[in-house]
Amino acid sequence: MATDSQQSFTLSDLTCEYLVNPLGIDTVQPRLAWRMQSDQRGKRQVAYRILAASEAGLLESGETDIWDSGWIEGSQSTQIACEGKALTSRANVYWRVVVRDETGLEVASGPAFFSIGLLETSDWNTDWIGLNPEAIARDKEASPSDWTTCSSPGYFRKNITASARPKRAILYASGRGLLRLRINRTEVTEDRFLPEWTDYRKRIHYRTFDVTSLLQEGENVLAAILGDGWFSGYVGWQETRGQYGLTNSFICQLELEMDDGTVTTVSTDSSWRCNTGPILFSDFMMGETCDNRRQVEGWDQPQFDEQDWLPVLEVDQPDVPLVAQQSQPVRVIKELEPVSIRQTGEDTWLCDLGQNIAGWMRIRVDEPAGKSIVLRHGERLKADGSLFTENLRRARATDTYICDGQGPATWEPSFTFHGFQYFEISGLSKAPSSGDLTACVVQSATPQSGSFSCSHEGVNRLWLNGLWSQIDNFLSVPTDCPQRDERLGWMGDAQVFIRTAAFNMDVAAFFTKWMVDVEDAQTENGIFPDTAPRLPEDGNFIGLDGLGGSPGWADAGVIIPWTIWKVYGDRRIIERHWNAMTAWLDYIERTNPDGLRINELANNYGDWLSIPSDTTFRTHSPLKNLLATAFWADDASKMAEMARELGREEEAVRFEQTFTRVRDAFQEAYVRPDGSLEVDTQTAYLLALAMDLLPAELRAKAVGHLVDNIRSLDKHLSTGFIGIRFLNPILTDYGHADLAYELLLKDDYPSWLYPVRHGATTIWERWNAWTEEDGFLDAHMNSFNHYSLGSIGEWLYSHVAGINYKPNEPGFQTFILKPHPHPSLQWAEGEYTSPYGRIRSHWRYVEDTLLEWSVEIPANSSADVCFPWGTAELITESGQPLKDDAEGKVTEQADGGLTVHLPSGHYTFRIPCEPDHPDKNHEPHISHLLD
Repeated sequence: MATDSQQSFTLSDLTCEYLVNPLGIDTVQPRLAWRMQSDQRGKRQVAYRILAASEAGLLESGETDIWDSGWIEGSQSTQIACEGKALTSRANVYWRVVVRDETGLEVASGPAFFSIGLLETSDWNTDWIGLNPEAIARDKEASPSDWTTCSSPGYFRKNITASARPKRAILYASGRGLLRLRINRTEVTEDRFLPEWTDYRKRIHYRTFDVTSLLQEGENVLAAILGDGWFSGYVGWQETRGQYGLTNSFICQLELEMDDGTVTTVSTDSSWRCNTGPILFSDFMMGETCDNRRQVEGWDQPQFDEQDWLPVLEVDQPDVPLVAQQSQPVRVIKELEPVSIRQTGEDTWLCDLGQNIAGWMRIRVDEPAGKSIVLRHGERLKADGSLFTENLRRARATDTYICDGQGPATWEPSFTFHGFQYFEISGLSKAPSSGDLTACVVQSATPQSGSFSCSHEGVNRLWLNGLWSQIDNFLSVPTDCPQRDERLGWMGDAQVFIRTAAFNMDVAAFFTKWMVDVEDAQTENGIFPDTAPRLPEDGNFIGLDGLGGSPGWADAGVIIPWTIWKVYGDRRIIERHWNAMTAWLDYIERTNPDGLRINELANNYGDWLSIPSDTTFRTHSPLKNLLATAFWADDASKMAEMARELGREEEAVRFEQTFTRVRDAFQEAYVRPDGSLEVDTQTAYLLALAMDLLPAELRAKAVGHLVDNIRSLDKHLSTGFIGIRFLNPILTDYGHADLAYELLLKDDYPSWLYPVRHGATTIWERWNAWTEEDGFLDAHMNSFNHYSLGSIGEWLYSHVAGINYKPNEPGFQTFILKPHPHPSLQWAEGEYTSPYGRIRSHWRYVEDTLLEWSVEIPANSSADVCFPWGTAELITESGQPLKDDAEGKVTEQADGGLTVHLPSGHYTFRIPCEPDHPDKNHEPHISHLLD
């Protein structure tokens, strides 16, 4: 095996189920992955060997008591199932991979780790406990009268005596409500809001923590604070809390393994003690109030006198499975300080973070005992400069800290978060100093995988706004918005944005978790929901159909797994949800026997918030029916693809036949002989083109009608949530890149850059959320942090930078590099860390007649490098004509460009420009439009 000095490649980024060294997973054949890194061209893996052992020392010595795969020929380095010895509860697995390259060199990775959680119900030896009602009753006087419907978080403790410091200490915890866990006053984890949101009537998450370093010989204490969260707090736009239940409860199981092999278990039971504490109430929507005068020093330390504390309440255990959370936890991922602080009253200051976020404020104050410091949050300011809060609806988004008068104190809330750029702080006797006010940005900690930049600062801000809206809304589930009384996992928003989301961040584990929520929310007759997790139906949707099934929304149940498969090469997600997806298609077919999807369209949102916008629910219109039918056809097409991937040939044929039948019905109902549609909207044409619903001979004519529509609106867009994703990709693929760029760079209303021009730092829900003429529109449905219209990010990566997967080869081991440069930008650059490594595409105009294009293809992968124009004789790489230097065969594209298949490496091309290159009309192959 090679020494460090001999290595021409390294191995990095070892993951298990997309996570780094995960603890307590419940997948007994988890998938492993790694990346090969090298600066050499053509570096590839030809074989690998995985070694796994139950102890780190065994792995180091080469003893593999769990698995030695032996040498396996091939280049695959993702989605590799761990085999060997059957894994049971509490198994520890230390593993590494050895890779052989094309020269015969063998290199070993460093060690990685994962552990198995508690797989059987019998593995849990705990009671579910909650706050004794007597603690709340004797505490009522401390709670503000208008918060009597909110519960006080419970404080819990259990003394532990350890005869020696344990060799290993593992803590398992779950709850109905939100937990903060401590051992000997130290937080067990930096993760927040655990366990995360699921339908508590179907399954509840648990988490696993290694707490060995926190325990000491002798006296210890295990402590917990239990708040409301999704389980019992306000969720959605409901006027009552407790949609899943009103009694918060939790379990802990701490297992102490000693050097002699003995194991002692400490669990939640009747011996625990409880009380209320300084947090008077806490709620996601309403905010949190903390009276620090009620802080009891030492309650979470050993030797605390707990005689005034009460016995806990023992509650019934839930009749649903406990499952391990296998997605990135919610964490504080960034901290910001205000960019401006302005005094607006005697004791009040208004602060601007310069960025719309999801999170909360950490404050440092020194005020007299009993002084209330109040924080109010908002996304925008009114014309008079005051805080705009009307769009929060019933969400109060107000935090209050009551000082104890014991000197300087730092405080931040425990169980709430807000969506805000501006906040008002009142109750201060003097102006806050630098460092007194810190914003904590919170998110499911999905690693960033992509970036985009170009010569236009407005476009850079637009891309960044989309990234920030993703950061702010990917919190346990893909929410619509983080500020108002909603924050639901809307399916339509997620499906239009998922391709952009997967460029920006590694969202494989995140959507794997959420698709379980989606299937949990499916009805017995196959209807996918509009939002997931599902809330109880009674009164929750204020006149809307809570069962779901709306076109473009419920179809996410097919689109999400299909996309995760395409991007990450993940077959397991489509296997897991195959029956659910089939049940959905069966339901549509059963209720729409004539091939047009016009029956049982549920809330029928249509092209939500298009211009002009039809936001009337449950109504039919030609566009809404066309949209519904198009998505049915697209679902069937995707199902046929997935069926073939899974070897389900009969079902593939069946879904292909469904697609053909629905397409025929679509053409008969909506397509005219001249290529125009019965519904003359941008979205109608976009769906028909993107979803292959037009006869081949009419596609170019339909594109012409689409272009005419755009030009009739003075070259402005008019699409809503559904159509916007397809607008620029379709225009570009059909030879109208010039118009796509023109739409991109418009900054008057309506356009992507109109909000940017007016200070937006995230994506607005509505094109006209605020306009110069009308100010704020419809404040009661007006989010300034809604990622849906930010799906333009997909086009920036896939068409401007030109990075995309190959339609028939999911997972990016081989992929496409095909930019569409345009002189309206001097340069553009996209980077994307695929499952195989970093891909980079950077082009710039060196002069009017020359384009320079630099690309990076990661080790163990290859790319179809597609030149937008030029000839093999005139295109050069490293000073040599392409025809002489190319390592792969040069072929002509259907649109007149050239393609060469290249192995890994860094390449810089120089391409002479053609005078007419910005707008070459052509008809592409339909197969790559959505791909």
